Amino acid sequence: MKISENGIRLIKQLEGLRLKAYLCSSNIWTIGWGTTQINGTKVKAEDQINLEYADLLFKQDLKKFENLVNSKIQIQITQNQFDALVSHSYNTGGSDTLFQLINQHAERSKIKFWFENTYIMSKGKIIQGLVERRKKEANLFFLDDAR
Repeated sequence: MKISENGIRLIKQLEGLRLKAYLCSSNIWTIGWGTTQINGTKVKAEDQINLEYADLLFKQDLKKFENLVNSKIQIQITQNQFDALVSHSYNTGGSDTLFQLINQHAERSKIKFWFENTYIMSKGKIIQGLVERRKKEANLFFLDDAR
């Protein structure tokens, strides 16, 4: 599967765009649409890019996380579920636990709880922006779910 335009809009909305490197809440140098590496090298404090390059890096990152989700999910999922998982992986690097829950057809409540209560902290503190992001990803994941 490939991420949809809806999924792309969600990630861009959640990540925001910065053309100068900044430290994210996890103290990682980041640039563009949440990119942490440029051509395999970690983003550095002095890095600056333009919008065109930010979009190119974003497309490269998306491909990496599309491939990750495609390789980890072994069951049929909806486009919204795929988009939610790519967004989550884009932000967290992916979660084998989440992928296992989905592949094992875990109860909706268990997946939803995991989505909304994991990867919401940085440096020992709950980050409200991550709480909101996880809720949006969970809501998208379950948008088509009739369970």
